[in-house]
Amino acid sequence: MTAVNTPAPGRAALDALADRYVDDFAALDPCRAAMMGIAGQESRLTDYSPDGHAARAQLSRRTLAELEALAPAAGPGRVAAAVLRERLLTEIALDEAGVQESFLDTTDGPVQRLRIAVELLDQGAATPWEAVRSRLRALPGVLAGLRTTLAAEAAHGRVAARRQVLNSAADAAAMAPYLADLAARHGEGPLGAALRDAAEDAGAALADFAAYLRGDLAAAAPARDALGPDRYALGVRDHLGTRLDLHDTYAWGWQELARVRARMAEAAAQISPGTPVAEVCARLDADPAHRVRGAQAFRAWIQDLAENAIEALDGTHFDIPAPLRRIDCKIPPTPAGIYYLAPAEDLSRPGTVWWSVPDDQDIVTWTVPGTMFHEGVPGHHLQLGVTTLNTTTLNRFQRTSSELHPGHCEGWGLYAERLMDELGLYATPAHRLGMLAGGQQFRAARVVLDIGLHLGLAIPAGTGFHEGERWTPALAREFLRRHTGPETDEAIAFEIDRYLGRPGQAIAYKLGEKVWLQARRSAREAAARAGEPFDLKDFHRRALDLGPMGLDLLQAELAG
Repeated sequence: MTAVNTPAPGRAALDALADRYVDDFAALDPCRAAMMGIAGQESRLTDYSPDGHAARAQLSRRTLAELEALAPAAGPGRVAAAVLRERLLTEIALDEAGVQESFLDTTDGPVQRLRIAVELLDQGAATPWEAVRSRLRALPGVLAGLRTTLAAEAAHGRVAARRQVLNSAADAAAMAPYLADLAARHGEGPLGAALRDAAEDAGAALADFAAYLRGDLAAAAPARDALGPDRYALGVRDHLGTRLDLHDTYAWGWQELARVRARMAEAAAQISPGTPVAEVCARLDADPAHRVRGAQAFRAWIQDLAENAIEALDGTHFDIPAPLRRIDCKIPPTPAGIYYLAPAEDLSRPGTVWWSVPDDQDIVTWTVPGTMFHEGVPGHHLQLGVTTLNTTTLNRFQRTSSELHPGHCEGWGLYAERLMDELGLYATPAHRLGMLAGGQQFRAARVVLDIGLHLGLAIPAGTGFHEGERWTPALAREFLRRHTGPETDEAIAFEIDRYLGRPGQAIAYKLGEKVWLQARRSAREAAARAGEPFDLKDFHRRALDLGPMGLDLLQAELAG
């Protein structure tokens, strides 16, 4: 007789609670659910009215109370309970701090989530047009509810910084032409006409909302961007799942930046001995061998890069499940940076890398492989895909909550860039330098900037950069121009706006990588003490099987 693997009664009750929470969460926040790959809410949008915010806060408190009544302190459900508890407590802390209702952001605020919820339905011939129509029809009402919330918060003096308000206005205005184009693709017939009508109404609502943001709300918004240590610490808790000594971490960021720049000098010397790093980078930028013309040619180039990485790693350094051997690389219809979205939990949508590039220009490629390994395999596509497929040891909340744990996810992505170097899988010395210049240096600079900007810290002596002055957005732009992957002033400005809108998120990459590296070092040392060989492939399997979690929990579990 074949044994049936059923969870213990305590774990079964915990998993049932987690499943209910995912269903209730998705119903109350369909936009975020779409980004997390949770199926079942494709026709709906998030309610950003005061009632919608209150319902989500109530769900967190109710679920926490149920969890505390049954969560095991030990045994197979211990980790699952700790992960859910950590997230619920963070959501409640954000609600109690009053930051959710007034939140607007350059990259991940309500406007951007509404856009992404529609973009995720845009699947060419496979587009679910009825769901698109439903979301378009819901958009005017959702924007009205969001405006009510923002106005109520403004009446109490709680308004996002003017920079974030105006960036959200620009994104709202830019969304309307895309919706019109999307609707026009369906063609003739009753549904096509309904789609065009819905897109027209949605476009008018977006224009009105953008005007409100630029006018009334911007007039009430503070010019000051820095959010201060208390709000920053809450951001660290939200994005990293840890608590930090921010001044020590700021100092570490400077040290890490110096270390990476020393490695860049070594890598540049391999390409052109005796040539300054900046000149080597400029030569690579100008080299036709490291350029691709146009968005579609670039999309095909990164698609090949992603597929070749899967072929090189599968069966050797990782065992990649069959559904994850497919990855889609796409150019978003409206500029939105570079990001990855995991497969839908029902695998109706594959894991997708979205990469914004201009349509009619040369695109420099020598810095791209490191980023693709971060977003694809062995980075997010492997990490989040394995999580999505792991129905054996992870409950539904654990499988779908990667989006809620940037420290874990982005830390792994940056670790993946470095791992590919350790495995010797950068095809050329230029690609290795690109990883250091565009990935490692950039993320170390983010630690310095993010903490320095929000806390208004002084620039230390010995750095060679405006020593003794305190950080401002203007200084940040100059600093990032020296230590960055973005090539244009517009891209650099976008990065600074991003940091100022999401305190703590930008440091998730380097601080998360630090925890992954420490955990691997500890596992290697433990194997040596036991007189056993260290199995890197097994370490990665065990680490990814834990699922996403905050960094404090991750470090504790990998040390156990």
